[in-house]
Amino acid sequence: MSAVLQSTPDFSTEFSSDRVDALARKPLGEILIERGKLDAQALERALRLQEGSGEKLGQLLVTLGLVAQRDVAEALAAQLALPLVDASGYPEFPILEERISARFLRESRALPVREDETELTLAMADPTDAYTIGAFEMVTGRTVRPMIAIPTELEAALERLYGSGKSAQSQIIGDVETRVDELAFDADVQQLKDLASEAPVIRLVSLLITNALEMRASDIHVEPFENRLNVRYRIDGVLHDVESPPKRLSAAVISRIKIMANLDIAERRLPQDGRIRLRVQGKEIDLRVSTVPTMHGESVVMRILDKGGVALDFDRLGFESDTLKRFLEALMQPHGILLVTGPTGSGKTTTLYTALDRLNQPDVKILTVEDPVEYQMAGINQIQVKPQIDLTFANALRSIVRQDPDVIMIGEIRDLETAQIAVQSALTGHLVLSTVHTNDAPSTMNRLLDMGVEDYLLTSTIVGILAQRLVRTLCPHCKETYIALPELVEEINLRRFTDAKDITLWHAKGCSHCANTGYIGRISILEMLPMTDTLRSMVMKHATATDLRAESVREGMLTMYEDGLRKALKGVTTFEEVLRVTREN
Repeated sequence: MSAVLQSTPDFSTEFSSDRVDALARKPLGEILIERGKLDAQALERALRLQEGSGEKLGQLLVTLGLVAQRDVAEALAAQLALPLVDASGYPEFPILEERISARFLRESRALPVREDETELTLAMADPTDAYTIGAFEMVTGRTVRPMIAIPTELEAALERLYGSGKSAQSQIIGDVETRVDELAFDADVQQLKDLASEAPVIRLVSLLITNALEMRASDIHVEPFENRLNVRYRIDGVLHDVESPPKRLSAAVISRIKIMANLDIAERRLPQDGRIRLRVQGKEIDLRVSTVPTMHGESVVMRILDKGGVALDFDRLGFESDTLKRFLEALMQPHGILLVTGPTGSGKTTTLYTALDRLNQPDVKILTVEDPVEYQMAGINQIQVKPQIDLTFANALRSIVRQDPDVIMIGEIRDLETAQIAVQSALTGHLVLSTVHTNDAPSTMNRLLDMGVEDYLLTSTIVGILAQRLVRTLCPHCKETYIALPELVEEINLRRFTDAKDITLWHAKGCSHCANTGYIGRISILEMLPMTDTLRSMVMKHATATDLRAESVREGMLTMYEDGLRKALKGVTTFEEVLRVTREN
């Protein structure tokens, strides 16, 4: 055999096959079902398709979008009792470069990661490929120890070690540009449809979405400017620039997104809203799509709604025991209005869904009116507002009161008409949950008064107001402690939360697990204002938000700022992050 393995050799590999077969335990599908990554019905469908295609089950499940590549790799590792290669476990420089060709490595989807005098450790997308194992053993004269590789990570390592240095997106863009000429903003609609249906354009948009999911983004922003097309991901509430397609592909990318969202690609003068439903990496994903016309084309924002990623658990949302006790006391009232307030993107809807999940019992009828319905919940009747057919919040509420619900959830109180119906619903024995856009809990009363709601109606119906923000949580792999300066301790009065001699806070350092940001995920900081007789009396006198806040604090309310400081002392977040989203008044 040639010293350089340029093509597939012809030899028997029974010894390797026997070794791999002996390791097999439970069927792969059964392992995935046990781990909650797959259901039996989906597995049965995949097995029927496999009979006709002959494709490996794991690869077929990923192709169908039923499970993620990592889930298959981890299940395969359990089935074969083989280790899984970590992304950081690939070598810095090629191993056996002079004896194994890059072409063979790509075709066999295998990469040497370690070697010594007797053994070669081989990362493999398919560790049951005895043919490839035998080839490496024959060429190297060493025993091959297979490890399981996640295909995307393996391909990235191969590209880094042997490729041209181009990213997956760059390669796709090259394919697109070989097929199309530059399209003007007013290009023919049929041209746009044809272009958006090209396989490279489809792959390019799919890659933008997949990358966003892998980076835990909540939003994808596609923004055309004069000389470039800008793509940004919002990760943990902060926007980050990412690799973007060239400006000349703006029309193709935006048209593809609009087709996926069932929007009119010929209409580029008016804003449009739509929805994309996908199954990616084994998850059900909804993308809420919004387009608006700008000077240089249509700006598109896709809000990622991961149905499986919503934590309907008060502890995981950030509720401390004292805050949760006050919130549940208001939530368990037989009637009244419980409001959740905060700016857009502060987690209000998730808090309301968690509250509904707590109330959702067989003897309780729950109706919601939302714009849009973000997550579908079993056992709850959810209504989507449709202003174009005059199904507004107010009109829907008038109808659902006659449906005899126990609990009503209103997506948002935006105007006096909606507020008045919410008040009337509470007065007639319903528990009403809703949101209002205000900066804190005390100012909500003034906001409703400004809308035109009568003060005596507010004091009769409001049972509690919860205000919240989201702060980024520290990466557990790299966060570091430091002793807070005495001046800082004194200035923000940290002694009220701890008796420790030296007060410890935390730094966000940054590592490979958190993309060098120092943070992974977000958590709520909250303030809960229960309505008391004193506060009701002050509202009747139209007291200012400042006076209402002062009285609430006297009665024991912890502000969002103070709740954030508690979490900073526990190492959940940083003092700087708390300051970023809220300030002490």
